[in-house]
Amino acid sequence: MTGTLVLAGTPIGEIADAPPRLAAELAAADVIAAEDTRRLRRLTQALQVQPAGRVVSYFEGNEAARTPELVEALAGGARVLLVTDAGMPSVSDPGYRLVAAAVERDIPVTAVPGPSAVLTALAVSGLPVDRFCFEGFLPRKAGERLGRLREVADERRTLVYFEAPHRLDATLAAMAEVFGPDRRAAVCRELTKTYEEVRRGPLTELAAWAAEGVRGEITIVVEGAPERPAAALDAAELARRVAVREEAGERRKEAIAAVAQEAGLPKREVFDAVVAAKNAP
Repeated sequence: MTGTLVLAGTPIGEIADAPPRLAAELAAADVIAAEDTRRLRRLTQALQVQPAGRVVSYFEGNEAARTPELVEALAGGARVLLVTDAGMPSVSDPGYRLVAAAVERDIPVTAVPGPSAVLTALAVSGLPVDRFCFEGFLPRKAGERLGRLREVADERRTLVYFEAPHRLDATLAAMAEVFGPDRRAAVCRELTKTYEEVRRGPLTELAAWAAEGVRGEITIVVEGAPERPAAALDAAELARRVAVREEAGERRKEAIAAVAQEAGLPKREVFDAVVAAKNAP
C-alpha cells in the first residue's frame, strides 16, 4: 500500500489557532517535511508534541531535489506531513511540486485545514468577498510589476496579494498608477499577531502611508474594477448598425430593438437616429 501526503495548515500568528488535528498528525507522521526545521521545533514545543518520525527540510532551495525522495517514501507506505512557516503549504509556499508528483503516482493527498492569510485578510478588509482571486506575490522588478498589474486592471473580482514590507510602498504606488488613485484597498499587517493592523483607504493614501516604512507580514486586498459604462454611440453609428442588420435580413423593427439593447438605449432613440439618417441630405 502507498502512503499518504498530508498538507497541514499552521498558524499565521496566534498559536492557539492551530487546528486540533495538527498535533496528532505531527506526532504520528513517518516523515515531516518542514520549510524551516527551527520553526517546526518551536511549533511542536508550543503544542507539546514530540514527533516520532524523521524530520527533513523542504524549502524553495531544495524543493526540486527533495521531491523525488519524499515521493519514494510515500510510494513505500510512509505518511508524509508537509508544513510551511505559516498557512497552507503550496499556496505561495513550497508544496505544489510535491503534490503534483504524488498525484501523478496516484498517491493519496489530503489536508489538515488551517489558518489562511488570504481568507483572513479578505474577511476583515471590508471589501466585496463574493468573488475574489488570489494573485500571490508580484514581480520584484518595477516594469514586470506594472505589466502584471495591467493584466488585471479590468478584473471585476476583489484581488488579494502578498507583499514584502520593504516593497509595499512601491507596490501600492504602482497599483494606484494602474488601477487609479481612488480604488479602495486594505493593507493587512501581522494578521492574528500582537501588532495586527488593518489600514483601509484609497490606494494613493495607502501608498503615502507605506512610504513612511512598514514592518511585518503583509497581505493586500484591492477592490475589483468598477463596471465600465458602454461607450456612448452617436446617431450616425446607431443608424449604421441598424442598416447592417437590415442588410443581413432582419426586419427594421427587430434591428432597432437589437441595437437599442446592445447600446442600452430606449428603442425610440434608435428609431429617431434611423429617421434622421434617412432624412439627411
